[in-house]
Amino acid sequence: MEERLVEMEDRGLMERLEWQKERIAMEREIEMLRRRLRTKQRPESPESEPEPEPEPSCVSFKSDWSNDHYINFKGEQPSAENRIQQRPDSTEPEPSCVSFKSDWSNERYISFKGEQPTAEKRVDQESSEVPSGQSAQQHQIYLDSIFMLLKENIATFVKNELKKIQKVLNPDYPECLESQREDEDEDEEQRSSREAFLKITLYFLRRMKQEELADRLQNRSSAGVCKRKLKSNLNKKFQCIFEGIAKAGNQTLLNQMFTEIYIMEGGTAEVNDEHEVRQIETASRKPDRPETTIRREDIFKAPPGRDEPIRTVMTKGVAGIGKTVLTQKFTLDWAEGKANQDIQFTFPFTFRELNVLKEKRYSLVELVDHFFSETREAGIFRFEECQVVFIFDGLDECRLSLDFHNTEILTDVTESASVDVLLTNLIRGKLLPSARLWITTRPAAANQIPPECVHMVTEVRGFTDPQKEEYFRKRSRDKKQESRIISHIKTSRSLYIMCHIPVFCWITATVLEDVLKTREGGELPKTLTEMYIHFLVVQSKLKNIKYGGEAGNDSNWNKETKKMIESLGKLAFEQLQKGNLIFYESDLTECGINIRSASVYSGVFTQIFKEESGLYQDKMFCFVHLSVQEFLAALHVHLTFTNSGVNLLSEEQTTSWWSEVFRDKSTHFYQSAVDKALQSPNGHLDLFLRFLLGLSLQANQNLLQGLMTQTGSSSETNQKTVEYIKKKFSENLSAERSISLFHCLNEVNDHSLVEEIQQSLSSGSLSTDELSAAEWSALVFILLSSEKDLDVFDLKKYSASEEALLRLLPVVKASNKALLSGCNLSERSCEALSSVLSSQSSSLRDLDLSNNDLQDSGGKLISDGLKSPHCTLETLSLSGCLISEEGCTSLVAALSSNPSHLRELDLSYNHPGDSGVKLLSAGLKDPLWTLDTLRVEPAGVRWLIPGLRKYSCELTLNTNTVNRYLKLSDNNRKVTHVEEDQPYPDHPERFDYWPQLLCRNGLTGRCYWEVERRGYVSIAVSYRGIRRRGRSEDCGFGYNDHSWSLRCSDDGYSVWHNSIPTSISTSYCGRVGVYVDCPAGSLSFYRFSCDSLIHVYTFNTTFTQPVYPGFGFRIRSRGSSVSLCSV
Repeated sequence: MEERLVEMEDRGLMERLEWQKERIAMEREIEMLRRRLRTKQRPESPESEPEPEPEPSCVSFKSDWSNDHYINFKGEQPSAENRIQQRPDSTEPEPSCVSFKSDWSNERYISFKGEQPTAEKRVDQESSEVPSGQSAQQHQIYLDSIFMLLKENIATFVKNELKKIQKVLNPDYPECLESQREDEDEDEEQRSSREAFLKITLYFLRRMKQEELADRLQNRSSAGVCKRKLKSNLNKKFQCIFEGIAKAGNQTLLNQMFTEIYIMEGGTAEVNDEHEVRQIETASRKPDRPETTIRREDIFKAPPGRDEPIRTVMTKGVAGIGKTVLTQKFTLDWAEGKANQDIQFTFPFTFRELNVLKEKRYSLVELVDHFFSETREAGIFRFEECQVVFIFDGLDECRLSLDFHNTEILTDVTESASVDVLLTNLIRGKLLPSARLWITTRPAAANQIPPECVHMVTEVRGFTDPQKEEYFRKRSRDKKQESRIISHIKTSRSLYIMCHIPVFCWITATVLEDVLKTREGGELPKTLTEMYIHFLVVQSKLKNIKYGGEAGNDSNWNKETKKMIESLGKLAFEQLQKGNLIFYESDLTECGINIRSASVYSGVFTQIFKEESGLYQDKMFCFVHLSVQEFLAALHVHLTFTNSGVNLLSEEQTTSWWSEVFRDKSTHFYQSAVDKALQSPNGHLDLFLRFLLGLSLQANQNLLQGLMTQTGSSSETNQKTVEYIKKKFSENLSAERSISLFHCLNEVNDHSLVEEIQQSLSSGSLSTDELSAAEWSALVFILLSSEKDLDVFDLKKYSASEEALLRLLPVVKASNKALLSGCNLSERSCEALSSVLSSQSSSLRDLDLSNNDLQDSGGKLISDGLKSPHCTLETLSLSGCLISEEGCTSLVAALSSNPSHLRELDLSYNHPGDSGVKLLSAGLKDPLWTLDTLRVEPAGVRWLIPGLRKYSCELTLNTNTVNRYLKLSDNNRKVTHVEEDQPYPDHPERFDYWPQLLCRNGLTGRCYWEVERRGYVSIAVSYRGIRRRGRSEDCGFGYNDHSWSLRCSDDGYSVWHNSIPTSISTSYCGRVGVYVDCPAGSLSFYRFSCDSLIHVYTFNTTFTQPVYPGFGFRIRSRGSSVSLCSV
């Protein structure tokens, strides 16, 4: 092999010598030609002065061209001086020929910063080197000579580089390709040339099917070595996590502990400034939708139907929901080679670290080098041709000035600027547009980045119910303990909702594991306040054991610990008022805490107060979760009031702690806290208030015995606070505020309102006609706190009225499907529903508004909601809503502006007119619309009649079915239950025992009829196949699965199906309306009040056959009657 290589080298040397001889001959020929040209061009006029000999301007291969290295490949080209010595004619005087001494030699052939001369400029430069009058043939010879030398230079470069590559590819060679660099002072152009050749080599190796060699070469390149080192270091950094702990503690393997986090695709980059506990409650109510979830490894994968690539992803989520762990798992999977291996480099940053560089200036390359030394060591100075991912975690913690409107434009990765300018240009895509960006943030900070800079928004919803259980199972090794913990958190809805947050799962597990260990058989904490008090006690106990060698409850609150808690509480409260969650040295100084003390606190209470080190070891502090900060803030306010009488919420003082004055002050203290929380614009004090009221309980104060020197309230004070809260419900509060107050009542162990409504619901005796404002709020709280997913909400179950809808609107918003058909809704309801459709927190996907007289004005309001970018409604029924051509125009305009969600639209039983149908049909064909089902038939003017009477049908009694104890009269339109046997002929369809009859009309569509009744009457619909002979229940209306019945008497109503009765609490009425929608499977009964229809009950079922109206009587109800009414 070596002999062959030597032979090839000798052959190459001979070829070069031959070529040099030819080149020298060519030079002589070119020089002779140029002299002839100059002789011919010399002026012949005797008057003109002789021109001086011009500077040679032709190409001379004896010039010093080769001294000026345009591409210096490790200095291995022979110098000009050496070349001249090799030539036999080097002693001759230098000829006057074309020289590279011209300006052309100052230009660079290859500029890797985008500074290459344009093609036109190059042509000009080249043509300027050619003497005027030179023939095309002479020009060609001139170019040939240049390119022959160029070929020699390239061949030399290729040969030298291939030698190095061949050496590196030797399996025994331990070093990387970069170690072969002979000249450490390579400039950027030389380095770029080498990288370009490496890519060419890799291309041809893969083309030759030499994948193994290509992979080995790539891995041993500078970029490959850098990538390998970066992966190794990121693996070490992220393979272990500290749940809630930033310093010393028990490490947990991320892969072992990681529970998949619920990520939803969609949403907007707009601000949501609700208190995050509200957002948690909203998220916890949203049912699982596997089709809309995305996996973390697919975060940059374009969804189906989207062609353009995704560059920037924003992931929103409340504090502690798992955003940071999600990015760490993404990075770890990449580092371990499990996912996204098409990515060359992943660079995870946090805004906490970037904040400390606020006053510094860096180029993008320098910024990466500062955080990731691997790139600096490898000499990587550009990323344009690499697939790079930048992760920026915690936008809500950013203290940089991100100005996307007035920031200078920056496009060069090597140009220095302030960090905020770097970030804004990177996010805008001006700087390194090929990079991918993943930004995480809490919802309140999402609007810091313009929506046009974000290509996809995702939302971390936290743990689903199964994922909560999975977390506790992974954490616990004791199966019995694990089962007890899971069953306990399920009994407390408040705790269960909070366990939606992974950090709260950790807090809960920490507390319950300790309580189960130390108090076997004891009662477990049920409220948030209890849970957080236990958490504080556990951490204090661990601190004393770890640092003081103490144990036992008596030593939990020693002098040092009390001082520590007081300092942390003060910091928590003052910073909460300022809205700060991350604290720096300046923040601590403002709160009277020096940096050394803070370090001690974070070292002792590592699971409460975290210290983190960024670049240059700058210290950052925060509480492990917002809820911990709010608890300690509430504890500080409570301790200050009970110990000194100072109300930090109102700056009022009392000097007599235990007098009647104090009791009055104590009552005012809690009531003023309620008022202040209700006045906060977005519920930002909701959780703080829950903790503060929870701390008023004597049982909770006993847990803090030793920390609290005085008790702060009596049972009398607590009862006054409860009554004060209940009065607040009558002040027309928003649903969110009402729900917050119910949580407060739960913290003080008052469940009276909720239990009252629950009892009425379970017994079926709930009468919404008589509910107070507080009871309506309790109903909303119960429905939203239900363990059942709010999949289908049927307003008729509570009250088919506009008032009920407006009261229960939060439930509609949280539901997947809302059945609001036939509920007497008006424009007012449409306006409220439009706001639901426009809400980014709405879960509504299916809305049935059929048979409400909304008219075009109501349809326009619904269309306004459909226009919203937040609207994700998929199915809308406006059937029978008095919609005309004008309403259809509004709908078409809405769907044209937001065509991406609605899939099914029902406009049957309206009057859209020809133009309305045409507009809708055109939209159905529009590829941008997702609408795939449109119903407009039947249509016509007749369907613009208000109410259900538009569906009226004329019923005819079937005399062949009439029982012999039923007497027909009034032209066979009235039926009376009599004592005497009527002389009807035998017929196989006649009911021989049950006093019943059917109508002739078999119904398959929509139909409405009214009857007047007296006494006990059963109003029913039945399949024709119901049995007629005998006494069995198979014959009786409502006793089988063939019939559905409303039984009316002067004592009330009840509905029956398949022998299952349901009592209806409503006032008596002699006139009854019946509406059946066979395709929809609904059967509704109504009573009359002042000529208005009042909903009584609706059966929702599936009709498999035509149904027949029927009437029946009780055996002993002689004298009762029913008459068909004209509608």
